[in-house]
Amino acid sequence: MSDIAGPAQRHSTKPVMVGSVMVGGGAPIVVQSMTNTDTADIDGTVKQVAALARAGSEIVRITVDRDEAAAAVPRIRERLDRIGVDVPLVGDFHYIGHKLLADHPACAEALAKYRINPGNVGFKEKKDRQFGAIVETAARYGKAVRIGANWGSLDQELLTHLMDENARLPNPINARAITREALVQSALISAGRAEEIGLSRDRIILSAKVSNVQDLIATYRELARRSDYAIHLGLTEAGMGSKGIVASSAALGILLQDGIGDTIRVSLTPEPGGDRTLEVKVGQEILQTMGFRTFVPLVAACPGCGRTTSTVFQSLARDIQDWIQVSMPEWKSTYPGVENLNVAVMGCIVNGPGESKHADIGISLPGTGETPSAPIFIDGQKAMTLRGPAIGQDFKDLVADYIERRYGRLTRDAAE
Repeated sequence: MSDIAGPAQRHSTKPVMVGSVMVGGGAPIVVQSMTNTDTADIDGTVKQVAALARAGSEIVRITVDRDEAAAAVPRIRERLDRIGVDVPLVGDFHYIGHKLLADHPACAEALAKYRINPGNVGFKEKKDRQFGAIVETAARYGKAVRIGANWGSLDQELLTHLMDENARLPNPINARAITREALVQSALISAGRAEEIGLSRDRIILSAKVSNVQDLIATYRELARRSDYAIHLGLTEAGMGSKGIVASSAALGILLQDGIGDTIRVSLTPEPGGDRTLEVKVGQEILQTMGFRTFVPLVAACPGCGRTTSTVFQSLARDIQDWIQVSMPEWKSTYPGVENLNVAVMGCIVNGPGESKHADIGISLPGTGETPSAPIFIDGQKAMTLRGPAIGQDFKDLVADYIERRYGRLTRDAAE
């Protein structure tokens, strides 16, 4: 039997440097995010950028919408550098980006990338001139540009033209298909103009975002088919909570498996006062679950059933997962490679031993009516059996010992 098919080969041929981060050209898929602070609020923006970066966001986008925000950008960059947060910053420009970059050269210099929406960079006769001004600034400062079309702010002149052309056809296609075509053309035409102006191909990233899963998949497949630019993926306005997570996972998972996408963002609406870093965690989990990257040790845990009326395995799975999340910042430097660890916390004898054997270290807790003992499996072999009221803590101690023996050895070997 043949192996299960892996993901298609990434389509972008040239890497794009966004600050110190490589995007495309065979580089690992990059997770990025965006602040929701007022960029003119330097303290608040620095705090949120730092939190996003520490959560694992490798690029962070900030809004640059007025003079006060543009003036704050170099100070934000300086503050971040001072506290050791070197994450590249992307300026999100709409309507007056050309003016803000011209009036605030320190902002233009401090940013690693400019995001331009071809649908609102300018209108009528101003559009090409204002787009050109931003691209020329990027070329002058050696910055990357993301040309990001969005169906919520699509180039209406282009859309109207395509709709009129379609109406004259003997068998016109539906309006949604025309809208998708307008998104693709908007991105590609703008990229072509950017190259004509003098921005090299290895400075350009494209995106074409919509909020409907099937439309997103169709749009990005067509964009990838017709170009080899680096591509940023994201389901725009994905929504709140499980709806946003599921929709983003479904859309991005299919496209990534197709080999489409070099950077991703999960655009979740946070709960009031919620944690903005959740979108970073979800992006990482999509990539890790699909096998593209590893960020944190994985904890496999059964969902529970009538055989697992005890909540011990649920509590232990939660404790292990929370402990891993809290410990990872220190573990990254102390235990290189620990992100590849697999832990299993299982609730009964049906799948518990087998699943635990597949993990690096696993525990099979007793189900309803089973003997109150928990076999431990390490590297596929039964190592011992835990009993008594402290099974949970005993297992956590075993995991800590396993990490020290396996990954601490790598640190010691490197030092010798």
